[in-house]
This record gives sequence, structure tokens and C-alpha cells, in this order.
Amino acid sequence: MAFKRSISNTPAWTWAFFGAFVGACLSVLVHLPAAWMASGVSLASQGQVQLQEAQGSVWQGHAKLVFTGGEGSRDAMALPGRIHWQLGVSASANLWPQLQLQLLAACCMTQAATAKLSYQPSSSDPLQSNGSSWRLQVADHESQWPAHLLSGLGAPWNTLQPEGVLKLQTQQMLLSFQNQQTWLQGGITLTAQNMSSKLSTLQPMGTYQVSLGGSAIPSNRPSLTLSTQSGSLLLSGQGQWQGTRLQFRGEASTVPEHAAALSNLLNIIGQRQGARSLLSLG
Repeated sequence: MAFKRSISNTPAWTWAFFGAFVGACLSVLVHLPAAWMASGVSLASQGQVQLQEAQGSVWQGHAKLVFTGGEGSRDAMALPGRIHWQLGVSASANLWPQLQLQLLAACCMTQAATAKLSYQPSSSDPLQSNGSSWRLQVADHESQWPAHLLSGLGAPWNTLQPEGVLKLQTQQMLLSFQNQQTWLQGGITLTAQNMSSKLSTLQPMGTYQVSLGGSAIPSNRPSLTLSTQSGSLLLSGQGQWQGTRLQFRGEASTVPEHAAALSNLLNIIGQRQGARSLLSLG
């Protein structure tokens, strides 16, 4: 009864102020400028991926996609046209809110790419030891990108100046982040078609495929495979994620008849050892 009397005795202007405050907060959230999205992307990529001339809001907007070499770098390469995004919030299967992103680049996609970010709380079942985690689910997707965009990322791409087409495919991809560990299900395949470089007169040099594969078993680390599909420059290698770092070992060589045309490239892309070049990361 006392609680009801306190509500009834609250001045009307107090409720009006509270309603105006809530309405203002919701209005700010709805109209967050697209520049906030651009700042978040730049921060997450350490300045190497930028959304320039962003227009609209965080929830629905468009901008120019630019790759750069990061802070202090003069390298930059812009994607033709603009990319459009739409961000929404909905309830996941466990009733926690989830973010859904739709991204479309008219130059490179026939349909929008869709991703969902959701939170999975710790299990209350004492027989399960699963802790809380974040999950990123990416719908099956295929797109094609100009390889010269990579030159904007700085070294070594600005020296290689690659040309060709990058075909990106995702298959049943699900990323889980838990206790500083990453678990990948499904995978990503990047096919670099008809690649060439300013460092070689041989055009094209070949077609190559990079596959990032996951496992149905959380303890298995995501693996990376580099292979040659066709061409005179021969690339191969294997890698594996160790926590948040990639350890990769591979090699590059050439078919004998084109060894002279590709010799300078082998000197640049790895540590030269006779007729081959050793590739190492991590």
C-alpha cells in the first residue's frame, strides 16, 4: 500500500521527465551515426580496413571500403563503388539478444553476406563444464574481389602488387570464442585465380587456394592449407592456429622452364634456398 501511495504521490512532471529521458536515449541509439561504425572497424583492424565517407547510421549505412597499411602508411586502395550494411538486434534461441549483420558490395557480391553474433551463457547443468562463450555464425556465401586491393595493405603486398581475382567462399562457418580459445566449425576457402605480379613478366603465374578448416571437436585447432591449382609458380604449405596466433610453414618453387621469369619473385616472398623459397609465419 505504501508503494502504491508513493507512486500516486509522484509529481506528473517527474514522469514526464523520465519519459523524455528514455525517449531521448532510444532516439540516440536509433540514430547513432555511421561514423561510429567506421571508427569501430578501423580500431578492430588497427587502421588497415577503413570505412571512409560513411553515411547513414550504425544500423543502416554505406561507405567506401579502403585497405591501408595502417597508421603512418601512405599505401591505400579503395574498393570500386560503396559497401552497404544493415545491423539489427533480435532474440537468439536462448533468449539472449543477438546482432545480425548484412553486408553488400555491389561490385563483388551477387547477394548480401549475413553474420550473427550471439552470447551463450554458462551451462547450469553440473554435468557440463561449458563456460560462457561468444559465437559468430556466417551464412554460406560466395563473392569475388579484385586482388589489387591487397596492395593497399602495405608490405609485402605493395611490393608484389598482385593482380587477379579472389574468390571467397564460406561453408557452415561457426566461430566460438571461449576462455581465450577459438573453436572453428566449417571453413573458409579463398581461391586466387589467374594471379600475376609486377615482379614477374609471366602472366598469369597460376591459380592458388587457401583453405581454413575447422573441426567438430573443440580441442582440435583450426588448420590452414595452401595449394597450387594450376600454373608455373608452385606454392604449398600447412599451418595451424596456436591460441590467437597462426603458425605456418610452406615453400614456393617454379617449373623449370619459367625459373628465370619467377626468380626475382622467389627472392621477395620468402627465404631463398636454392631453387625454392621457404615461407614462414609465426
